[in-house]
Amino acid sequence: MDVLTVILQVVLGITSILLTLLILLHKGRGGGMSDMFGGGMTSSLGSSGVAERNLNRITVTLGLIWGAVIIALGLIMRFNVES
Repeated sequence: MDVLTVILQVVLGITSILLTLLILLHKGRGGGMSDMFGGGMTSSLGSSGVAERNLNRITVTLGLIWGAVIIALGLIMRFNVES
């Protein structure tokens, strides 16, 4: 179980970092915090519709993997019976 726990913790760390970076890559929807840091400026270099959809798919997939790893680690910690 120790090896599985270490593997899941490494996967959790990697997915956390990637998820943070992918969320920061998303285009601001206007208003809020994105305008405060210059995200409200329109640019002709914005991503196309296909690139934005792919970014959304990757982000959702990583989010689901992150959630599954959290649940798996919680279950391992809950039912871990050490002698």
